[in-house]
Amino acid sequence: MCGRYALFRWNPAFAALPGFPADQQAQWNISPNDSVLMLRAGADGQRELARARWGLTPPWLTDLSRTPAHARAETVAEQPMFREALRLRRCLLPANGFYEWRGTTRKRPYWLTPGEGAALFFAAIWEAYPVQEQVWLSTAVITQPASSQRRPLILDAAGQEAWLNPETPLHALQALLASEPAALRERVLANLVNDPKLNGPECLTPG
Repeated sequence: MCGRYALFRWNPAFAALPGFPADQQAQWNISPNDSVLMLRAGADGQRELARARWGLTPPWLTDLSRTPAHARAETVAEQPMFREALRLRRCLLPANGFYEWRGTTRKRPYWLTPGEGAALFFAAIWEAYPVQEQVWLSTAVITQPASSQRRPLILDAAGQEAWLNPETPLHALQALLASEPAALRERVLANLVNDPKLNGPECLTPG
């Protein structure tokens, strides 16, 4: 399961998008419940960025200790927690790569990325949770089975356009949800990233 990822590098075009936070800092070790950047279609149809909590919080939810960070691609269209967001509130989570732990007795962390300098965009859904006069945004990553793990559903440029387009029909969304896992590069890391409080380039220290 993708429980951690990183966003520490972006290009000028990304930073020029509406909503890019002026105080945005590099995040080397993003965990569920952290604040993340999400990319969505604005009211005018143009892409915009917003900050959201990683852990989906529908407005009807009463137990805020149960906010899922992930939604399965195989069932997201049917699950009551997710199906309306899939239909109406889709977004992308930008990343430079994500971490994966493997092993039985002693798990080792791996860093997965499409290549040095390349960006990833995870398919995700979002919700708005009103609290008095403020509205909080939250999100969940769509995951798919891959290599005996569950990995984020990574979309290419065409998939990103379709995912963010509010007019994309359900059958086209289901085709994206069933798409083949992306080809990724990987390398084993030292155990420094095991500490969720560590937030620096040393997270990527080779193992």
